[in-house]
Amino acid sequence: MTVVIVAAAMWLLAASLLILRRGRAERNITYAALTIATAMTLNTDPVYRALDRLAGGDNLVTLVADVALMIGVFFLGRGVMKASEHQPKAVMLALGRDALATAILGAVVAFFLIELGSTTTNFMLELGDQPPAAVYSMIQFVYYGIVLSAMAVLAARQFRNSEGIQLLPPASLFIGSVLGVVLSIVVIAMDLAHVFHNLSLMTEIAITYEPLRLLAFLFLCLGFAGQPAARTLQARSRERSTRMLVDDLKPLWAEATRARPGISQNNQSAFPTDELDTLLHRQVVEIRDAMIDTRVQFRVGERDKELVERAERHLVGGRAADSATADSTGEGQSRR
Repeated sequence: MTVVIVAAAMWLLAASLLILRRGRAERNITYAALTIATAMTLNTDPVYRALDRLAGGDNLVTLVADVALMIGVFFLGRGVMKASEHQPKAVMLALGRDALATAILGAVVAFFLIELGSTTTNFMLELGDQPPAAVYSMIQFVYYGIVLSAMAVLAARQFRNSEGIQLLPPASLFIGSVLGVVLSIVVIAMDLAHVFHNLSLMTEIAITYEPLRLLAFLFLCLGFAGQPAARTLQARSRERSTRMLVDDLKPLWAEATRARPGISQNNQSAFPTDELDTLLHRQVVEIRDAMIDTRVQFRVGERDKELVERAERHLVGGRAADSATADSTGEGQSRR
């Protein structure tokens, strides 16, 4: 049941990212969601049985699903790394292609050393007492643990550099990454207990497996879906604030341009009044010009001065946020 919930959550995440991130050059998170959703779908029992029968009935679909999941986790890490600046070298190595290639090669070699038998939807429960099967599982979860640890470091840095609603996505990513690291440790402990035939210990540890897996994926989904959603909400909030400032400044702007006609009165120098930031900037410039021009009679009270200063802070804050966004986007579970 957990696999079905996670698969559904990943497909929902993939769909939301395709909508919210359309037109963006950075696609790692979208690739991750699609790949992990595919992997989790392959791990649902009806799909797994049907496809494994077509593949010969020797559990090859397990390998395909697990490799897809490793690739998906790789894309997750790359997506978080692309949104961060000045990553530590250890983080870059953990999230690099060499680490992924090494993990996949090790898992494939270990898989073909397992005595596979016929199709089973309880792969590690039935075959996990074989040392190659334990190695196969541990290679994957060591890789997940390393990648998720690096993601937790980057998410913590993003959290420190965020504010307002933008705090929620890195917080969710951090919690999901930490839960994923704990899940990896749990699975490795289960593998060791199984291969050493300590089934009672394995059973006790296994109680935490399903809740951890579900929570880790859900928090990661919330984190990645929350990033574009938070940006959209923030943009809408900023647009509302800009529109309010434009409306509030209109009377003062009209007085300023009567006292000192500016470029907005020049029909040959039209500017797009439907672009709110451009209009607000023009208002502030022409009001300021009228305020400092000693040739004209234009005086403003303290309340109007504060309003102009607030509009200036709003414009400067918007440019800083746009620059930060451009910099961040331009940087460059085995079956049990």
